[in-house]
Amino acid sequence: MPSPDPSPSFTWNAADYHKSSPAQALWAQELIQKLGLSGHSRVLDIGCGDGKITQEIARRLPEGNVTGVDSSPDMIRFACDHFLPGEYRNLSFLQTDARELPFTEEFDVVFSNAALHWITDHKPVLAGIARSLCPDGRMLIQMGGKGNAAQAFEALDSLLKKPEWDQYFRSFSFTYGFFDPAEYRNWLTGAGLEPCRVELIRKDMTYTSREDFAAWFRTTWLPWLAQVPEHARSGFIEAFVDEYLVMYPADTGGTIHIGMVRLEAEAKKML
Repeated sequence: MPSPDPSPSFTWNAADYHKSSPAQALWAQELIQKLGLSGHSRVLDIGCGDGKITQEIARRLPEGNVTGVDSSPDMIRFACDHFLPGEYRNLSFLQTDARELPFTEEFDVVFSNAALHWITDHKPVLAGIARSLCPDGRMLIQMGGKGNAAQAFEALDSLLKKPEWDQYFRSFSFTYGFFDPAEYRNWLTGAGLEPCRVELIRKDMTYTSREDFAAWFRTTWLPWLAQVPEHARSGFIEAFVDEYLVMYPADTGGTIHIGMVRLEAEAKKML
């Protein structure tokens, strides 16, 4: 995951995320299919997280290579420990901030899935992507877009008004980078990237158990969890799940639904 803009201090739990991110993994697989990779491409995966998606890209590059970058030390350690260089010779990982990419014309493709919404200023990210791409290089990225997880935010806002939890959030502020296509096209062009397609895509994220839904909240809503004392966090997670299910009950088959909106952008480097 990229480093977020200034916010409460928190640490990613890579092992927990690895077990509790099936929706993100599914969407990444769909996005990889859209890449149409040749077997010799050089690929940069921004916000590689635990490395499982980066490894999947590497598997499709018998004569190419992929570099996964992430700002989280825990994520990079997990990726390096689980995808060893001896077994995956075309795969490497580097800890770095998405706003400070240290590459110049090294990649044919830049890829990112479910990561860049942690950053609110995308201009340095896109400038770094353009700089990292070789001439004729291209990028395909997907992240939370405008309106993403609106139901979850509604439930969370309701929960935080309750005295039990309000005390921890009186000076709290955190904003995801959820953007619309029009503004994103302008940023792409300004960075030297020619937009090919920029669109919002609606997704129905589902969980078949309360426990799995709680795990999603536990592993991805870290700025809010960091505000709550450790001894009260499990209670906070359960209270969120209760609040959400009162507002948006599971369907008749017991499946919990969350309406997600993804911003997907495809562009190529301007010559």
